Amino acid sequence: MDWRERERLFYWGSALAIGPALVFLPAFVVLVFQPRVRHATLWAILLFPVLAIAEFVGVFKLVRGCVALPFTLLTAFSYGALFVLLIIATYTGVFLVALAERM
Repeated sequence: MDWRERERLFYWGSALAIGPALVFLPAFVVLVFQPRVRHATLWAILLFPVLAIAEFVGVFKLVRGCVALPFTLLTAFSYGALFVLLIIATYTGVFLVALAERM
């Protein structure tokens, strides 16, 4: 795998993995937990599968960038993006538990 391919995997993978992870919690609160938008159920049915597919594709691209040999700077960046994704998933879980506890 050449440098350009790794660069493309990192750029697309990090954007597709971290973006939906950041959007999930606010979208869940606005569309599912406390629906304040008209047709919130329809929006949720359309939005959440798109977020899930984008998340899967992004993580897949990041992992492909992580396991490619030799270890380069872009490999380290891919690992860093996966670590950021892990932190986002952790705080999302904590906030969802806090929201469920308030019910």
